[in-house]
Amino acid sequence: MAVTFSDLHTEAGLKSLEEYLAGKTYVSGGHLTKDDIKVYAAVLQKPGDAFPSVSRWYDCVSTHLASSFPGKAVGVRVGGQAGPVEAAPAQAAKDAPADDDDDLDLFGDETEEEKKAAEEREASIKASSKKKESGKSSVLMDVKPWDDETDMKKLEEAVRSVEMPGLLWGASKLAPVGYGIKKLQIMLTIVDDLVSVDGLIEDYLLAEPANEYIQSCDIVAFNKI
Repeated sequence: MAVTFSDLHTEAGLKSLEEYLAGKTYVSGGHLTKDDIKVYAAVLQKPGDAFPSVSRWYDCVSTHLASSFPGKAVGVRVGGQAGPVEAAPAQAAKDAPADDDDDLDLFGDETEEEKKAAEEREASIKASSKKKESGKSSVLMDVKPWDDETDMKKLEEAVRSVEMPGLLWGASKLAPVGYGIKKLQIMLTIVDDLVSVDGLIEDYLLAEPANEYIQSCDIVAFNKI
């Protein structure tokens, strides 16, 4: 739906536009649209310091039109006389090649395709600005010693000494294996994008110095949180 304003040649009308443009770059959002051109055409001249948002918007539209239609006196006011604001863009569009994909009918009705494209751009910007939250997993692991003479307290200390972003060690207990040998059962929580359980085992638990106590590791349970 097009945005419209009335009486923009009056202080009350400019005040209404000032309030609307507060925090915005353009009338319809983050990019120039036909609404900006239509409102621009209704403003007789650049507002003074009393309307900073309108003044900033006015300069943006003027700069865009000047670069899009070089050689045209777009929006130039001399002695209170308004230049051919609507005529210049319309004439430029008329003179442009018919097959130019960059042509823009500034004063025509916004098509469904243009609306959809604008909505898709806005949705894409919002999606990219949101921080993606990584998933987490809960893991139960069996850590087995070399033999019944392995110091299980030092084995657990070796396990818990492994620290990395996204890894949190939890509760643990000793469970009998047989022949007097016990294994360490330990819980851990990982951030999936940061920690690989296979990498944790191969690169840390079965590598020096932890492998002095640890003979093998087995994943007993792996659950997404």
